[in-house]
Amino acid sequence: MPTNTCNRRSRCDARRSACTARTAAAADGLRSKSHSCIAESSELRSTRRAALDGDISALTSPLTERSMNASHSSEPLKLAQMTRDGHATHLVVNQARAPAGFNAFAADAVLTAAVAREAPWAAERCSALGRLAGEDDVQELARLANRYPPELKTHDRYGHRVDWLEFHPAWHQLMDLAWKHEVHSLAWSAPGPQPHFARAVLSYLWNQVEHGTGCPTAQAYSAFAGFQAEPALKVWAEKVRGTQYEFSRREVAQKPSVVVGYAMTEKQGGSDLRQTQTTALFSHAADYHGARAEWYVLTGHKWFCSVPQADGFFTLAKVAGAVTCFFLPRTLPDNSYNPFRIQRLKDKCGNRSNASSEIEYSGSLAIRVGAEGAGLREILSHSHLARLDFAVGSAGLMRQALTLALNHAGTRDAFGAPLARQPMMANVLADMAVEVEAATLLALRVAKATDHLGDDEQEAAFARVATPLAKFFNCSRAPAIAYEAMQCHGGNGFIEEHPMARLYREAPLNSIWEGTANMMCMDVRRALLKNGSCRAALQAEFQSVRKLDQRFDTFIDRLDPLLDTLLHDEFVARPACEALARALQGVQLIRHSTDEVVHAFCETRLGPPFHLGGPLGTTGAYIDKTQADAIVNRAHVIR
Repeated sequence: MPTNTCNRRSRCDARRSACTARTAAAADGLRSKSHSCIAESSELRSTRRAALDGDISALTSPLTERSMNASHSSEPLKLAQMTRDGHATHLVVNQARAPAGFNAFAADAVLTAAVAREAPWAAERCSALGRLAGEDDVQELARLANRYPPELKTHDRYGHRVDWLEFHPAWHQLMDLAWKHEVHSLAWSAPGPQPHFARAVLSYLWNQVEHGTGCPTAQAYSAFAGFQAEPALKVWAEKVRGTQYEFSRREVAQKPSVVVGYAMTEKQGGSDLRQTQTTALFSHAADYHGARAEWYVLTGHKWFCSVPQADGFFTLAKVAGAVTCFFLPRTLPDNSYNPFRIQRLKDKCGNRSNASSEIEYSGSLAIRVGAEGAGLREILSHSHLARLDFAVGSAGLMRQALTLALNHAGTRDAFGAPLARQPMMANVLADMAVEVEAATLLALRVAKATDHLGDDEQEAAFARVATPLAKFFNCSRAPAIAYEAMQCHGGNGFIEEHPMARLYREAPLNSIWEGTANMMCMDVRRALLKNGSCRAALQAEFQSVRKLDQRFDTFIDRLDPLLDTLLHDEFVARPACEALARALQGVQLIRHSTDEVVHAFCETRLGPPFHLGGPLGTTGAYIDKTQADAIVNRAHVIR
């Protein structure tokens, strides 16, 4: 055989051997990746199964940790060190410092002073939660819970109706933290005075962590009063105060704590609950965990039901045409599942971590709460607490937006100096800080009054009118603060990786839930018309700081004729309520804030004509930059 032929054959054999080796290596690699994927899928399935069984420890699996550790580092990257040839396109510099490693309570001058005045026993609890709010890992949980919203599972793989939800593990970790820190329950288990005030501070801090979970904490807080008043629901009153969160469908007696939902509004009525179509027929009376319960069969629908995975729900239905309150357990005493059809989940603008749904009752069993026909009166007793929590929550959201804006503007340079030192930015930041402090003190004043509903007639009358007032005004101002905070960030704040985008979408929500702005103003007017002691309580509040600031006194003198007009003409309800809210904020600032803040507030919020909810950053004509810097310095929590 010729030599060149032998050489060609040898080279072919060598190529075949190399090809075979590469194919074998590729196959081994594919098998390795396949085994890795199978292992990871198995791990995820195990995590989901554990979540359904209520095993919180499984939610901190290596899979979850890997997803959390994948977040980008905030340290500047020197690309020249990462390239072989040294030809980096740029260095990442002059990016704002990450807003982490701070205590949202201990560093907040307004909040720490308020707790020292009213509930010093709660300071340690508040500081523990404040540390969580400033931790980067906890803020990452908030991002993940909203990035991966809940999914509805109407049926299992065999075709059985299950009406259940699946959540990202981050949701359960957040719920676990909220429950452990008593965000939902401290008002009902506090070891010291002013429990509603102390619990309001926890809610204010939690609303700087994540807002979707703020819905179940608020509903659990509101539900206790309803449970306590109904003997058949005594077991629920005990469990709603539990601090060990469990995500499962076990019967109430078997659980360490419960999550509670509300299902009220229907397609045709919305907020007009008198238009309820759902009907209830008496079924039977029976012992329920040691007390007699009156059971009814419900048929109908609800157009908006948040937290549909809850253990039980307060709801409304008509008995012989009269609206009546009921409580519907998801799991019945015999461990069977109550018919509770989740038709679909709402695709909401914000609050995406929290499931909101449309549901139907079809032969669903529920316990009557209160007398037949007294449903609206019964549910309004819960609404006071829910509205207070929304006023507090919106103040907390504004505080988080301000914190982010201050951090960004203070650690990013533009035109040769930190943004915060630029004159117009200093104006905007100071104006935002005044607005946030005023909202915070207003919400906490209402919480303080709530602590005295049963032992002080004047405080009870004040709470009756000030609660819808604070809910209206704080919730209405939140979008303006979120907008200005996003302006402070520029384009960086308009991307979904940044928490400002989430805050911006969240900001309008509290003004809609539990009654829109118009409904709150109608309720303020109703309280003033029906109960003369409500106006007297407001006047007493104003009188407590009379002669301490002439601008405030002048504003109150001008307010009285507007209130007289309000009683005769609903048309002026909005401006009258805005003026009332500003007056109450002024009282709190005069009592508890600094000269700079009081001056800025009175000059820009109480001056003629009524300038109440206008654009932010317009204080320049009334305060100088030295005063603005002092206000901003007071508001800083990240230093």
